Amino acid sequence: MGKIDCSTTVAESCYVVALGSNLGIGDVGPAEVLERALEVLRSRGFAIRSLSRFFRTPAFPAGAGPDFVNAAAVLDARFDPFEVLAHLHAVEAELNRTREVRWGARTLDLDLIAAEDLVLPDSKTHQYWREIPLDVQKTATPDQLILPHPRLGERAFVLVPLLDVAPDWRHPVTGMSVREMHDALPQAMRDEVRAL
Repeated sequence: MGKIDCSTTVAESCYVVALGSNLGIGDVGPAEVLERALEVLRSRGFAIRSLSRFFRTPAFPAGAGPDFVNAAAVLDARFDPFEVLAHLHAVEAELNRTREVRWGARTLDLDLIAAEDLVLPDSKTHQYWREIPLDVQKTATPDQLILPHPRLGERAFVLVPLLDVAPDWRHPVTGMSVREMHDALPQAMRDEVRAL
């Protein structure tokens, strides 16, 4: 398995987080919202080991709102994955995230993408959520943490930033590296993700 480039101590774990915003807060634009989110994560005990460039990407699904600013970060933390997820949700709430419409416009989206080579809760459940059709994804959400993120391999707005921070990390279920997943996407999808 390719490892995430993350300098950790025995007491720390390494996490990959995708960041996104397509709504500002007052006079603060989406890119600045991501910067604020990183500051809040640091204040909560996360070390930012690697941060991608910021990218402008179309909203997903198409027409769901203004373009996003997306990035990816590798974080060290002395938290288990469930605690990390709770921190991510708390940071979203602190920066005015509301969850009214699935895949709607939002001030901040922090997705836990991977925790090294951990698979949660198990391979069978992961496969179910990885393979559900798009029309079902619009209304169905898991009631538990699924790691790695079940649809990361389909999303250019995740994979293009991940190339900056963890190109050789291998998905513990599919065995594909970030670079291989990225290269398997249609060129048109990759071209929609543009560095700022």
